[in-house]
Amino acid sequence: MTHPPPQSISFTRGQRLRVILLSTGQRPHFLDEVERLRPVIAQFADIVVEDFGGQEDLSRVEADLAIVLGGDGSILRAAHQMGQRQLPVIAVNLGKLGFLADISSDELPKILGELSTGRLQVVEHLMFDCQVIRNDIAEFRQMCLNEVAVRTGPPFLLMDIHLYVDSELVTTYSGDGLMISTPVGSTAYSLSAGGPILRKDLEAVVITPLSPHTLTMRAVVDSADRVYEMEVVQPHPETSAVVDGRVLCRLKQGDRIRVTRAPVQFRLVAPPGHSYYRTLREKLNWGGQFSRRNELNSQ
Repeated sequence: MTHPPPQSISFTRGQRLRVILLSTGQRPHFLDEVERLRPVIAQFADIVVEDFGGQEDLSRVEADLAIVLGGDGSILRAAHQMGQRQLPVIAVNLGKLGFLADISSDELPKILGELSTGRLQVVEHLMFDCQVIRNDIAEFRQMCLNEVAVRTGPPFLLMDIHLYVDSELVTTYSGDGLMISTPVGSTAYSLSAGGPILRKDLEAVVITPLSPHTLTMRAVVDSADRVYEMEVVQPHPETSAVVDGRVLCRLKQGDRIRVTRAPVQFRLVAPPGHSYYRTLREKLNWGGQFSRRNELNSQ
């Protein structure tokens, strides 16, 4: 099942947009590019908040959209900061790979100019609501865009993890951990762990074991409308619940990590002319073998 067709986004011509400007703020060339692009953005919009440290509660900011300068890590942080109030995001890639940040800085003026035409589309992406249930109470909670993982931690011994789907025990995984990913996250940690690539608009999840002890344990794709729970049989001292690459908490005996569809979706402005398969082809270098063969033939 896929989401409804992408929504178009437009603002009244001449309307001064209110935008949030975000970046990681940790790399010098990011800040240099922020300084270069700030006057460009100011031609089209009023910057109501700038945050380069990821500290602002953006769910309380009155704005029309967010402009994120950086890489996919910057986008993940922005999604967390916006919480239950997900604004449309224009993602400008200043990093290396950038599956989500797919707009170059040179394209930004054109994208901003298109906002009044109604030709831009916003694609909505599945997000998770992750809760750590301890003694029947949601002790920790975090929105998630990529994946929720249980990681073994030191002393890096095998551990057993029960997986429940809609309260039914599915199986027990033995290995270094277990991960539940969104379609967006299927091209991140899940892919490096051997999981499949899902189209970003699918309403599905990927369950991927991390270094499983039994080779027959493979990644599984299931519906996003179910309730998933992971329980570590005997956690190690550093066994953790990790959300989008950040430790949410250390796990104790009896904790359950519950993963459900979030009530909101991540909203990404789709740049004209950028298709899903073009992104995969370019980011994953799917044409690399062919290009290398041509290079060898030309020598």
